[in-house]
Amino acid sequence: MVPANAPDDIGLDLTACDREPIHIPGAIQPHGLLLVADASSGRVVAGAGALESRLAADWFGSDLSTLIAQDVGTLLADQGDRGGTIVAAPMQGIAERFDVTIHRSGDHLLVELEPVEAEPATAAHMLGLLNAMATGFERASNLQALCERAATAFRQLTGFDRVMVYRFLDDEAGRVMAEDRTPELGTFLNHHFPASDIPKQARALYVRNRTRTIPRIDYVPAVLRPAGFETIDLSDVALRSVSPIHLRYLSNMGVAASASISIVKDGLLWGMIACHHGSPRGLTPDIRAASATLASGLARQIRAKEEAETYRERLRLRAAEDAVIPKLATDPAPRSIVTALRDDLRRMLDGDGFAYVEGSIVDTDGVCPPEDDILDLAAWARTRGGIEPFATHELPSAFPRARAYSARASGVLALPLIDEGAMLLWFRAEHREEVEWAGNPHKAVTVDPNAVLTPRSSFESWTQAVSGRSRRWTREEIEAAHRLRRAFHDAYVNQRLRLLNVDLQRTLADKDALIAQKDVLMKEVNHRVQNSLQLVAAFLSLQAKSSDDAKVKEHLAEAQARLAAVALVHRRLYRDDQVESVDLSRYIEELAGDMKTSLGDDWASQMTLDLAPVLVATDRAVNIGLVLTELVINASKYAYRGQAGPIEIILEQHRNRLRLIVADHGIGKSGSRVGFGSRMMTAIVAGLSGEIEHDDNMPGLRVILTAPIDAGR
Repeated sequence: MVPANAPDDIGLDLTACDREPIHIPGAIQPHGLLLVADASSGRVVAGAGALESRLAADWFGSDLSTLIAQDVGTLLADQGDRGGTIVAAPMQGIAERFDVTIHRSGDHLLVELEPVEAEPATAAHMLGLLNAMATGFERASNLQALCERAATAFRQLTGFDRVMVYRFLDDEAGRVMAEDRTPELGTFLNHHFPASDIPKQARALYVRNRTRTIPRIDYVPAVLRPAGFETIDLSDVALRSVSPIHLRYLSNMGVAASASISIVKDGLLWGMIACHHGSPRGLTPDIRAASATLASGLARQIRAKEEAETYRERLRLRAAEDAVIPKLATDPAPRSIVTALRDDLRRMLDGDGFAYVEGSIVDTDGVCPPEDDILDLAAWARTRGGIEPFATHELPSAFPRARAYSARASGVLALPLIDEGAMLLWFRAEHREEVEWAGNPHKAVTVDPNAVLTPRSSFESWTQAVSGRSRRWTREEIEAAHRLRRAFHDAYVNQRLRLLNVDLQRTLADKDALIAQKDVLMKEVNHRVQNSLQLVAAFLSLQAKSSDDAKVKEHLAEAQARLAAVALVHRRLYRDDQVESVDLSRYIEELAGDMKTSLGDDWASQMTLDLAPVLVATDRAVNIGLVLTELVINASKYAYRGQAGPIEIILEQHRNRLRLIVADHGIGKSGSRVGFGSRMMTAIVAGLSGEIEHDDNMPGLRVILTAPIDAGR
């Protein structure tokens, strides 16, 4: 196989391996047998391997249940809708016993027959062995120790000369994490293998079929017969013949037999257990099943170790955040905050250097590029990440001008502070390393485009010097950068709110001062109005005493009563606690109390109130109070011919209008008197944009004032 990143001068199509249909090889490995039966009829329609000499001479066309000596229909029924592989009971061939495994493939049943070379281990022995190995996995302190224990355990289980724990990396290349081998073999520990060594379709099969074995690589494939079954899908078949390219690959490694067990974590291929042997060696079905079970347990432990490491990293970052973020609220200027905390910020994300950039201002801490280069880098980073953090551990590849200072900054994490128009930059110095490859990955194939695709032939250790890279930024560090950006934004917002609150408090203080001045003025106006009303009332009283005309005295007495009502209205409304609007129900209740006092106890006991709360403007309340006073005066004068009687005062709200009702049970409306009071009340009602209705109260008179609550409606 060849790497996907091989030099451009290789003319061969390097993706040919990825297109090889390895799931339909049309043949099996000859150490076993394969039967293909029609799923509906149960008749054997094809097969592969030495069926005549090892199973039955008349196998073709036979009933599958009869041929393998068990009821296939019952096995399928027991399986139900679960699908997958069915492990049937072993059967006796002509001269050997076979383990029987049944798979579905479209309209066919595929039956694998693998020879039983020795008595399988008892369930108790196998379970005890697996339990001891799983316990060893649990006791591993970290991922590397876990992989080392896994290599030892799988070699003990399989008996192969070399067992490697192989992990796929982010670029799909692989690295040998751990190895257990016989002393005379060379080591592949820590060696890298290019991604092309395991093609994409092979990786997909490793997820679907978790164990694979090649007992000997120099076998001659046993083809499916008769012709016409070459394209049947053998993905689930353990006996499936292997790609000749892969066999050549193993031969070039000096391997005589191999096996692989997939490590599948969360449905994805995390890595593999690769087993090599110097002489022919297979894995029996029971050992393969045990290996798959052990690999599942290993995958769970890998996830647990990775999650534990992630948790520890998050705890470290949270602790660093807790030391930094509360301090953001202590100073309104981000530059002064960052300057004070720049060492803490640099350590928080494990940077070798840190810089704060705002306009042409640059503040640095630790190992950083020159200031002009930092400004240039910040301008470029703004175009990459937008408002989100941007991180790379290969800065010279993404930003070629950074090669000039790659020793100081081969990695960068850029965090824009949009509110302040600034940027935070963390730098990581170049981390030079030498990567050991199992052979030169750039010399995998010949340049001849007409040549047959062949795998690379050399697996001698080949060292590649890697430069222009830093330590990788972890996902947890990038998440911490996101949280830090939000913390700066929250600090900015909170600071703005504090400033707005200060302005609001200042505005409220100014308003309170104006209100206080207004109250002083209103008190002065009220005092002068009250004095004027008292003078007018005294003048009317003197006029009434000096007049001998009874009619004149009556008119002067009414005028004096109305003047007293006006004084009362004014006194009630312009008290210290009054503002722009008042509760009309409360005001009418107080006004009625004063009128009860002025009319006497006989009237006070007859006056009832039913008031709904209605909020109205102060000037409208003054006019409504005058109308109420006039209506009560009229009722006291005319309803009961000068005697005391029931008077009802009702206040209601209907949507955006109010209704004030004054009702009595007297003689009702008589005549059409239009005096000064009536004309004044008509003018006031017009000013309220309202109307007055006079209804028969049966008995008595019911006067209804209807007006908008707000002046503009």
